[in-house]
Amino acid sequence: MTQELNAERRKLHFRSCHRGIKEMDIIFGKFADVVLGDLSEEELPDYQRILELPDDKLFSWATGREDVPDDVRSPLLDRLLSLAHM
Repeated sequence: MTQELNAERRKLHFRSCHRGIKEMDIIFGKFADVVLGDLSEEELPDYQRILELPDDKLFSWATGREDVPDDVRSPLLDRLLSLAHM
């Protein structure tokens, strides 16, 4: 699939699969495989922002240990975190 993506999206895919915490690699990698090619140009900056969020916070949000703060929440982040519950 990554061959079909442009250079920017390939970099985002790599970053998605190599985060540091294996569980987050799996969640982000699965998300990138499914939706990265379909994200609009307007959604890409939000995805880049999400990739910058700390793994420990993302893991806490994905597992329901903490609520996602309103100032961080976005529809794209909600989609990503919903994969953790599948």
